Amino acid sequence: MVSRTAITIKFEGSYLWPPSLSKNGRGTAIFLKKALYWFSRRWLLAITIILIVFNGLPFLAPIFMEQGWERAGNAIYLTYSVLCHQMPQRSFFLFGPSPMIPLDTVQAIWQDTANPLILRQFVGNSAVGWKVAWSDRMVYMYTSPLLLGLALWPLRRRLKPLSLWGFLLLLLPMAVDGTTHILSELFSGIGGGFRYTNGWLAALTNDAFPATFYVGDSFGSFNAWMRLLTGILFGLGVVWFAYPRLHLTFNDAIGKKHLQKNQR
Repeated sequence: MVSRTAITIKFEGSYLWPPSLSKNGRGTAIFLKKALYWFSRRWLLAITIILIVFNGLPFLAPIFMEQGWERAGNAIYLTYSVLCHQMPQRSFFLFGPSPMIPLDTVQAIWQDTANPLILRQFVGNSAVGWKVAWSDRMVYMYTSPLLLGLALWPLRRRLKPLSLWGFLLLLLPMAVDGTTHILSELFSGIGGGFRYTNGWLAALTNDAFPATFYVGDSFGSFNAWMRLLTGILFGLGVVWFAYPRLHLTFNDAIGKKHLQKNQR
């Protein structure tokens, strides 16, 4: 027969808890409460560290490849391939003569193809350098929140949160830029279309700029500038919309914590 003490349970609220489980549950709750309080006081530091790691890993891939650590480099390429198309003509290259490589150069040294599934496999070589593990647009999109978040931090007490409509307005240029690229390549393929040649822009500006500005995606081209500017606007929208709200939310949580301590 099982003794009564062996099955003794403690009644708390509307639940029946074994004594050991109740103790563990309280310990977990206390730990989570302390972790939340720590994050409330240091949320900017935590987010900054996360963004540094998230933005830094794609740049480690070409460094690993240059050092001959191909397995580590390829692991990063594979991981970030689920987040980005990794087209080489729209990516930065390290340890090479140029920061970006034109499409025709990639086709000449890799494969003469416009198939994106094949093009994205090119990670570089010792002659042209090694590809950063995501495109220039992704670099701008995720680096700008990191830098702008730190730049706007001194203004956090005076900066009013951006409205939802303002946030969507700052995201609109990137949506337009990305959508027009997709439509251009959908109907004309990579290496063609109105967003590759930008003949419409040349007509609007009466060919005021060099031909390299209008055609392609290389560094300094119109397409590259648009990815830079729209990426910065994206980062500004994210920081302006989210950071003031996070500041107010966590400040309120800290205030309640101090109030509870004073009431004890």
